[in-house]
Amino acid sequence: MKVLRIDLKKCDGTQACMTECARALFKSEDVAFSSIVVVRENGKSVATLCDQCGECISVCPTQALYRSKIGTVMLKKDLCTGCFMCIGFCTKGAMLRVSKGLVPFKCISCGKCVDACPNGALSLEQVDHENLPA
Repeated sequence: MKVLRIDLKKCDGTQACMTECARALFKSEDVAFSSIVVVRENGKSVATLCDQCGECISVCPTQALYRSKIGTVMLKKDLCTGCFMCIGFCTKGAMLRVSKGLVPFKCISCGKCVDACPNGALSLEQVDHENLPA
């Protein structure tokens, strides 16, 4: 499976990745709709992104979260009741909710943000998902 990685030394906080992510997921330019969060703290970039660990899958009471055939953790919106247990459970802060949003969202490793990064700070890394939670 492909997992999004970031080299914070290359990141200058332009948020181009966030804008592209918001476009890809919600057809919006508003970075609040991005599944990647990059902020500047004390002159350095700090990022929050999903590593597709799958630990959130087990806490979903409706089984709306699942691992796809290629290994990415996905959400079946029609099964999600909006309890947001996955958001509270995610230790990385990578399961998100837009204000007044009815369902959570997360990175699906589409790679659009990688292409949008002007500094090459983002990459998709191939990892084995065979031993990860289903």
